[in-house]
Amino acid sequence: MNKADLIRAAAAKDDSLTQGEVAKSLDAILESIAESLCNGDPVMLIGFGTFEVRHRAARTGRNPQTGESIQVAASSNAAFKAGSRLKQRLNS
Repeated sequence: MNKADLIRAAAAKDDSLTQGEVAKSLDAILESIAESLCNGDPVMLIGFGTFEVRHRAARTGRNPQTGESIQVAASSNAAFKAGSRLKQRLNS
Protein backbone atom coordinates (compact mmCIF):
# COMPACT_ATOMS: atom_id res chain seq x y z
CA MET A 1 0.00 0.00 0.00
CA ASN A 2 1.37 3.39 -0.95
CA LYS A 3 0.34 6.83 0.30
CA ALA A 4 -2.42 7.29 -2.29
CA ASP A 5 -3.87 3.86 -1.43
CA LEU A 6 -3.79 4.73 2.27
CA ILE A 7 -5.62 8.01 1.63
CA ARG A 8 -8.31 6.25 -0.42
CA ALA A 9 -8.75 3.54 2.24
CA ALA A 10 -9.03 6.07 5.09
CA ALA A 11 -11.54 8.20 3.15
CA ALA A 12 -13.61 5.08 2.42
CA LYS A 13 -13.77 4.23 6.16
CA ASP A 14 -15.23 7.65 7.03
CA ASP A 15 -17.82 8.98 4.58
CA SER A 16 -17.68 12.45 6.14
CA LEU A 17 -14.11 13.07 4.93
CA THR A 18 -12.98 13.67 1.37
CA GLN A 19 -9.74 12.28 0.01
CA GLY A 20 -8.34 15.83 -0.03
CA GLU A 21 -9.10 16.29 3.67
CA VAL A 22 -7.57 12.93 4.50
CA ALA A 23 -4.48 13.82 2.44
CA LYS A 24 -4.05 17.13 4.31
CA SER A 25 -4.46 15.40 7.66
CA LEU A 26 -2.01 12.64 6.75
CA ASP A 27 0.57 15.20 5.57
CA ALA A 28 0.19 17.12 8.85
CA ILE A 29 0.57 13.93 10.91
CA LEU A 30 3.67 12.80 8.99
CA GLU A 31 5.23 16.26 9.29
CA SER A 32 4.57 16.28 13.05
CA ILE A 33 6.18 12.84 13.42
CA ALA A 34 9.22 13.97 11.42
CA GLU A 35 9.62 17.16 13.48
CA SER A 36 9.39 15.21 16.72
CA LEU A 37 12.01 12.71 15.56
CA CYS A 38 14.31 15.52 14.40
CA ASN A 39 14.07 16.97 17.93
CA GLY A 40 15.08 13.58 19.34
CA ASP A 41 11.64 12.84 20.81
CA PRO A 42 9.96 9.47 20.23
CA VAL A 43 6.36 9.32 18.98
CA MET A 44 4.31 6.76 20.90
CA LEU A 45 0.96 5.65 19.50
CA ILE A 46 -0.37 3.35 22.21
CA GLY A 47 -1.43 -0.01 20.80
CA PHE A 48 0.02 0.76 17.37
CA GLY A 49 3.73 1.38 17.97
CA THR A 50 6.57 3.77 18.60
CA PHE A 51 8.68 5.76 16.16
CA GLU A 52 12.13 6.62 17.51
CA VAL A 53 15.59 7.69 16.43
CA ARG A 54 18.33 5.10 16.71
CA HIS A 55 21.96 6.13 16.56
CA ARG A 56 24.72 4.08 14.94
CA ALA A 57 28.30 4.65 16.02
CA ALA A 58 31.10 5.23 13.53
CA ARG A 59 32.89 2.04 12.55
CA THR A 60 35.48 0.57 10.26
CA GLY A 61 34.00 -1.29 7.30
CA ARG A 62 35.45 -3.14 4.38
CA ASN A 63 34.99 -2.53 0.65
CA PRO A 64 33.76 -5.92 -0.66
CA GLN A 65 35.35 -5.42 -4.09
CA THR A 66 38.85 -4.44 -3.00
CA GLY A 67 39.00 -5.60 0.61
CA GLU A 68 40.19 -2.11 1.57
CA SER A 69 39.24 -0.79 5.02
CA ILE A 70 36.98 2.27 5.01
CA GLN A 71 35.53 4.49 7.73
CA VAL A 72 31.74 4.44 7.96
CA ALA A 73 30.44 7.63 9.57
CA ALA A 74 28.06 7.68 12.52
CA SER A 75 24.42 8.04 11.54
CA SER A 76 20.93 8.42 12.93
CA ASN A 77 17.97 6.49 11.55
CA ALA A 78 14.24 6.42 12.16
CA ALA A 79 12.95 3.14 13.54
CA PHE A 80 9.51 1.70 14.27
CA LYS A 81 8.67 -0.75 17.03
CA ALA A 82 5.23 -2.37 16.80
CA GLY A 83 2.89 -2.05 19.80
CA SER A 84 1.16 -4.94 21.55
CA ARG A 85 -2.23 -4.64 19.82
CA LEU A 86 -0.61 -4.44 16.38
CA LYS A 87 1.53 -7.49 17.17
CA GLN A 88 -1.59 -9.40 18.25
CA ARG A 89 -3.42 -8.52 15.03
CA LEU A 90 -0.43 -9.58 12.93
CA ASN A 91 -0.14 -12.92 14.73
CA SER A 92 -3.81 -13.91 14.70
